[in-house]
Amino acid sequence: MQDSKRSDRDQINLLMETSWEVCNKIGGIYTVLSTKARVLQQQFGDRLVFVGPDVWTPENPSPTFIERKTLLKSCASKLKLPYGISIRAGRWNIPGSPQVILVKFDGVYRHLNDIYGKMWELFGVDSIHAYGDYDEGCAFAVASAIVMDAIAKHLKVKTCNTVAHFNEWTTAMGLLYMKMISPEARTVFTTHATSIGRSICGNGKPLYDYFEGYNGDQMARELNMESKHSLEKTAAHNADCFTAVSELTAKECEQLLEIRPQVVTPNGFEPDFVPVKDKYLKLRKAGREKILSIAKALKGEEFDDSTMIVATSGRNEYRNKGLDLFLDAITDLEKRNPSSKVLALVLVPAWVKEPSQTLLAAMANGSSIKSYPDFMTHRLNNEDCDSVTLRISRLESEGYLKDGVSVIYVPCYLDGNDGVVGISYYDILPALDITVFPSYYEPWGYTPLESIAFGVPTVTTDKSGFGQWILANFINSISACGVKVVGRTDSNYQEAASEIAHQVEKYSSMSDSDRAIAGKAAVDTASKADWKFFISAYDEAFRVATKRRDKRISNKNTTK
Repeated sequence: MQDSKRSDRDQINLLMETSWEVCNKIGGIYTVLSTKARVLQQQFGDRLVFVGPDVWTPENPSPTFIERKTLLKSCASKLKLPYGISIRAGRWNIPGSPQVILVKFDGVYRHLNDIYGKMWELFGVDSIHAYGDYDEGCAFAVASAIVMDAIAKHLKVKTCNTVAHFNEWTTAMGLLYMKMISPEARTVFTTHATSIGRSICGNGKPLYDYFEGYNGDQMARELNMESKHSLEKTAAHNADCFTAVSELTAKECEQLLEIRPQVVTPNGFEPDFVPVKDKYLKLRKAGREKILSIAKALKGEEFDDSTMIVATSGRNEYRNKGLDLFLDAITDLEKRNPSSKVLALVLVPAWVKEPSQTLLAAMANGSSIKSYPDFMTHRLNNEDCDSVTLRISRLESEGYLKDGVSVIYVPCYLDGNDGVVGISYYDILPALDITVFPSYYEPWGYTPLESIAFGVPTVTTDKSGFGQWILANFINSISACGVKVVGRTDSNYQEAASEIAHQVEKYSSMSDSDRAIAGKAAVDTASKADWKFFISAYDEAFRVATKRRDKRISNKNTTK
């Protein structure tokens, strides 16, 4: 079997993968690509090239791009590209250090109307109703396809020996453009979350109770998502291999895009991101000291090291990520045991204005904000309408989150440069005791996987791909595998909140030795999601792409 896989890889002389999140950390796709890069690099060496958007300036350079002008036979200076497209070649500063091309695509914008016309003529893509970030995604996608094709020619790689991999609707037009200009290339398209599925949930509609009654095209018209949906659906149907990141998402694609992905490619993790034991203990000590000092300054009370710290994190999608459920579960926890000392952190980026100057002054003086306790480390531009801010304010005004349970909202990217915490997310993870990710809509779910990889037990839901993976492969218990998966439906919100509160309370009452057992179980579970195991799904995707491409070309030649 291994020899067969190696043979399939040997037939790929150039593997090119593009995403809006190559060297551009926005969300979970960045984690997918940056963690699987080392295994791909080990398999393909410098036959692997990532392609990302050049959205950087000399004043604001990419923190992970290292320019190397001579890479790929000095392609950056030698390629003659249309539409004013320019590129920079270099290495992505992540495990594996893969080659990367950053694409400047501004010149494509003025040609988009012609390109949209061609996409309608050839594939039936409806770009008439486009708005928002549609043009930006398509301009980058088209430029990426042009660059991929040019790189292959520059390196004298036969088109039939290339694979072009496109991620999410934002690169979907690149796949169609590649099919137009280089039909012999094998194409792979991965949906991490369907645009229409995310929109259904984001608009507060019940996805699950009425799932089999939803029609993607109809919902796209209702939610003004016609162009994105049309583009994504067309790319899924035209890819030589269409993949999704979980069985949950595969079913969503089958229902809303009217095509079942040929391969499910679950998201793995890179173990090198986890610090060794001595460093881990130092990070835990430093992280807890910082968190507890912030809590003291904000709340005007002491928090000793026995305080249990529970957190949630991720993208700021109030309902989809279950931020509403997290806050209500924490409130339920307080009702159950008002004497417990629990510090709940909401580590979710929002529209930050500046660090809280009042907080910084209090921390500098070793004092606290006693006259008006606060719960925010940073001030927002939109505090009057930020969902998390409003919910915490309401709960506190109703008398909750004061007796034993305190909530702190850290509404910034934890990159070490936020001005208050000053510690990156991965370095703050060891300071946590338990995490909660009660998602309503989560195609995979990196945050709970990251948590257990760092030995921090987690509670998540069966509405995440990760949760489904746990249920299919492990005993559903924090003690047994470091994870508890809670059931969520469109009608059991209160029951789910109560169960989450119960799980956190149960963990808080564990002895140190039992917590250590749960932490080890968490690490063991995470080790099963190492990319060295999950990468085989990509081998299958490339094999399927080759077979379907060959059939497509054969059929085309037959009909001539």
